[in-house]
Amino acid sequence: MALRVFADGRIFGERTGSGPPKVLALHGWGRDHRDFRGLLAGLDAIAVDLPGFGATAAPDSAWGTAQYADAVAALLPEFPAPPVVVGHSFGGRVAVRLAARGLPLRALLLTGVPLVRLAPARRPPLGYRLVRRLHRLGLVGERRMERARRRHGSEDYRRASGVMREVLVRTVNERYDQDLGAIGCPVELVWGERDTVAPVAAARAAEGLLARATLTVCEGADHFSVLDHPATRAALRKHYP
Repeated sequence: MALRVFADGRIFGERTGSGPPKVLALHGWGRDHRDFRGLLAGLDAIAVDLPGFGATAAPDSAWGTAQYADAVAALLPEFPAPPVVVGHSFGGRVAVRLAARGLPLRALLLTGVPLVRLAPARRPPLGYRLVRRLHRLGLVGERRMERARRRHGSEDYRRASGVMREVLVRTVNERYDQDLGAIGCPVELVWGERDTVAPVAAARAAEGLLARATLTVCEGADHFSVLDHPATRAALRKHYP
């Protein structure tokens, strides 16, 4: 299926179905619109490539999810009625920022989204902190500093470069407690039982901050396979107009 352009040519995505779109799908970090092909099959929907992923150009500065929500908000005129917004992982962070603004949304479907911090962030190892300090003082070169970053950073961090690495660092340190409390539309939390990126415990914590939330745990599903689980499709269908 051919890609289309949205938001005055700033965002690429895929349109499914033949009627007016009713669902907007936002993918996870390092992914693109193709993750939703199974879930959206036969539905009138738009699945986008968020800026910096797939066919959509990266932002020109280190955006946080608030700026990503600005970009996504530009898509809402494509929908004749309030859409259901599906957010997986990073896309779910953006969806939460969008919904917290009070924009007219029919519902949110969030899955595998790291929204609530269950434990304090770990400090980097002493060796890394020492190299970083020496780098800031000009005593260690960029090549050695980059080796240290790759050795101690996450897989997503190692794969990212340039402004997208800055985006990653900024967004993983964000908090969403206030945003969750501000969401008024119904929220479906559909989680993989075996999700190690965003454990079910994080979903339960997020559920407690939401006014109108339903949590479904998908037996045997992990962070990615949950997108193709029948329970995810059923949760979406529940709000599909």
